[in-house]
Amino acid sequence: MPPYKIPKRTKFRKEMRRTRDRKATKGNFVAFGDYGLQALEGCWLKSNCIEAGRMAAGQMMKREGKLFIRVFPDKPVSKKPLEQRMGKGKADIDYWAARVKPGTMLYEIAGVDEDIAKQALARVAMKMPVRCRFVKRRVSV
Repeated sequence: MPPYKIPKRTKFRKEMRRTRDRKATKGNFVAFGDYGLQALEGCWLKSNCIEAGRMAAGQMMKREGKLFIRVFPDKPVSKKPLEQRMGKGKADIDYWAARVKPGTMLYEIAGVDEDIAKQALARVAMKMPVRCRFVKRRVSV
């Protein structure tokens, strides 16, 4: 896992599991690019899934345009080893995850044609553990 896909500093190493089943009110529209990939379900998106999506989009776009990653894995998720007895405190951090609510924009693309963006984001959507949809920027009046 690349070092830039985890927080540089954290005030507390371990967090509680907390879940929220609400729709996203922030980060739910195309803000930086022309086209975006929007999550239709909620999940904890692992940092290696985010990285796999970045690599898939980069291979499809062939260094044209710009890719914006709108989620960052800032939630530490801990897991005890197999066949470990109960007790002895909370386990060590297993991976970092991004909290994704339904409607959250995951990736955005700018500077490429619509068909290339659609192909690239379709390939990224295959790497995601949730259902996603392709969206365009809405022009406000």
